[in-house]
Formats: sequence, structure tokens, C-alpha cells
Amino acid sequence: MNAVKTVLLLGLLSGVLLIGGEWLGGRNGLMYGLIIAVGMNFFSYFFSDKLSLMTYSAQPVTPQENPGVYSRVYPLVNSLVQRMGLPMPKLYLIPDASPNAFATGRNPQNAAVAGTTGLVQSLGREELAGVIAHELAHIKNHDTLLMTITATIAGAISMLAQFGMFFGGHRDNNSGPGMIGSIALMILGPLGAMLVQMAISRTREYAADNLGARIAGQPMWLASALVKIENAAHQVPNWEAERNPATAHMFIINPLSGHGVDNLFASHPSTENRIAALRQLAAELGASGAPSPSLAGAHYPSGGPWGRSGARGPWG
Repeated sequence: MNAVKTVLLLGLLSGVLLIGGEWLGGRNGLMYGLIIAVGMNFFSYFFSDKLSLMTYSAQPVTPQENPGVYSRVYPLVNSLVQRMGLPMPKLYLIPDASPNAFATGRNPQNAAVAGTTGLVQSLGREELAGVIAHELAHIKNHDTLLMTITATIAGAISMLAQFGMFFGGHRDNNSGPGMIGSIALMILGPLGAMLVQMAISRTREYAADNLGARIAGQPMWLASALVKIENAAHQVPNWEAERNPATAHMFIINPLSGHGVDNLFASHPSTENRIAALRQLAAELGASGAPSPSLAGAHYPSGGPWGRSGARGPWG
């Protein structure tokens, strides 16, 4: 099913660029749109994951560069990938105080998991295991290619909207979209990008929550992590995400603060609903002894050191 979605998304990207190019520049614009579409489709498949990591200045987690983080993260990831039957992904650390994480890569053999320094510093061992399991579930479900391609599509639509405004102000109504059409494109372009993102984001987040929680063994570990990350997103801005809102849907929690129009790109399901689903899953699995987190009264930072434990688990 994800292979079909990937083809559809690539086709949508091509169609947007071709139609937009023809509308803005006639036959020549159509030709330019075709060239750009082919180039962006190729780039999306092979390089969009690398661009996502570069955008957030993600650095590889290695024993030489950051031994402390490596010694704590690698055993967690190694245990989880063995349980999921996945190859070991590359690990990256994003220098940002706001806790968050995302997975990327066109397939499990070329996958990467990136987390922020804020994630490492604020979550306990079990909460971190829940987040990592969620990201590995995206890899297991082959969501990561869809996420990176969707980010490219959203950026292409927004770029097309900006070009429409620029060229619309310099062309007459007979050969271009005109000022009114360009303004409409400026408004509808970001809205279209949002709809493209929302088309796949909600179901994949719930599915990754479910699979990741089952693999970790304690759904409330992830629920507790979601509470902290959600509150931090409104208290500690992720400036890189604010500058690149088309990539916001890749993160486990929407990293945008919502202070400006960029919150149009918000594409995640309600955190409260995700926690409710995890509580229900915990009841189904017979999980007990873990507190039920609530968004009310939760604050960032937690103040706890790495590895603080509640219920002990297979990584404790």
C-alpha cells in the first residue's frame, strides 16, 4: 500500500509542477516544469532524507564524537531493532533544546533515526525507549519515504505559490495568472500543502504509536514521553522547524510553536487522542503500574537525569 502511496505522491508532485509551470509560463513554463518535476522526483527518492538531516544540522552518533550519548542510545536501539527484525539504522543527534525526534530514509536498509539533545536530556530511559520504538515503527511500516517525499511536495507547492505571486505581478492577464490568480495561489498553495501532509500523517502516527508501544512492551512509556514533548514544543521553540515548516510532519510531535501562520502546516493528530489510544492499548495488554500521564500540569524540562527509571524494562 505504501508503494502505491509513494507513486501517487510522486505523480502529484509532477502534476503540480507541470500545471503550475504551464499556467505561469505557457509552453516554455510547461517544459521547465517537466524538467523540474523529473529532477525533484529523482532527488526526493534518493536524497530527501539527507537533506532533512542537513536541515537540522544532525550529527552522527558515534563512540568517538559523543560517547556518552552513544553508550546510552545504542543499546536501546539495538534491543528494539532485534525485536522488530530490522537492520540497525544510523543514529543522529540534532543540536536543539526542544525534545523531539524523527525517522527518515527510503527503506529500512537506508534508514536513520534522529533525536534532539533536548530529547536526550529530558526523557527517562523508558520514555526514550518508547520514542525510539515509535520511530522504528515508522521504518518498519515503510512510512519514512512517504514522510520525506511529502515534505518535498509541500515545499514545491509553497515555492510554486511564491513564484505565482512574483510572476503574476509582472505579466498581463492574457499570458499569466494575473494578480488575483497569483494571490489566490499564495493562499491556496500552503493550504494544499497542508492537505497533502494530513492525507497520510494521522493514520501513520496512530499506527506507529500502536506498533512501537507493543514492541516496547509498555504503552505508557510513550504516552509519558508525548506529554513532555508536546509541552516543550510550546515552551522551547525549534527555530529550524519554524524556518522549515514543511518538514514539521516528520517529527513525533509537531515542533511548531503555533505563534505564526506556519501552524497551517500542523499535521499531527491530537496528543490527547494519542494518549487515550495508548491508555486503551495498555489496558488491552494488561499493562499496570505505570502512571497515566496528563497534559495538564506537565512542564519542561523534567529535571531528571538520563536513565531515570520507573517500571524496569528490558533496557533497564
